[in-house]
Amino acid sequence: MDLAFSSLLPIPPTKAAVRPSLRFRSFPPPTKKSSRIAASIAPSPSVELEQRKHDLLRAIQETQRGLITTPDQRSAIEEALVCVEKYDAGLPVDLARLDGTWRLNYTSASDVLILFEAAARLSFLQIGQIFQKFECKDRSNGGIVRNVVRWSIPTLLEEQEGATLLVSAKFSVLSKRNIFLQFEEVAVENIRISEQLQALIAPAILPRSFLSLQILQFFRTLRAQVPVSGPERRSPGGLYYLSYLDRDMLLGRAVGGGGVFVFTRGQPLT
Repeated sequence: MDLAFSSLLPIPPTKAAVRPSLRFRSFPPPTKKSSRIAASIAPSPSVELEQRKHDLLRAIQETQRGLITTPDQRSAIEEALVCVEKYDAGLPVDLARLDGTWRLNYTSASDVLILFEAAARLSFLQIGQIFQKFECKDRSNGGIVRNVVRWSIPTLLEEQEGATLLVSAKFSVLSKRNIFLQFEEVAVENIRISEQLQALIAPAILPRSFLSLQILQFFRTLRAQVPVSGPERRSPGGLYYLSYLDRDMLLGRAVGGGGVFVFTRGQPLT
């Protein structure tokens, strides 16, 4: 029955279907307009770089400058560091761009983390901002770098910036990216006593005597320094690799496993 029914259906005449082959299809060459559209879709290297820098700063944001990190955070930070460093790989360091003040945002260096750890354990100690100040604008082979640590003892000194620990060093350029630091001096300066202590030395309700004024002036101008180099002893030094540098970010690595550093451009220090 099915066969009989099917035999009654009209059968269309067969034709050899011609299907176009992709192998023989030709495409017009790209026009200037299509090239501009493609270029506008793809992000430029500068946009990608700024995004990588943002990712790095976001990765270190909750670490308290490196004091509190988990293994996963350290791994993510290292990955973010490498993603930024590749944009500057192989280029010689620009000393004119390096010149100036850089504020520490993150480090894994034990000799810096010990300061943060001490402040976390000792209620009477505060560690404020930490800077590296490079002085090399008109130099081609080196200059001076000053490590500046702002610290304080609450109630005795002003909050966060009651005093300054200054570690000065000369540096010389050894290769495109490596500099050698030769430390010269450690000093404590810019001591700013608190208002409470000033009131004890020279009460506001009493006329300030010559002696009290001399004591206040003594604290303001006090500078204690200790040289770390001399004719009879070799100055301590270290190798420092500047892995990335642009107008607002500086990345460094202390050679020999001394840790990594993330700096951003800071306000000039006097």
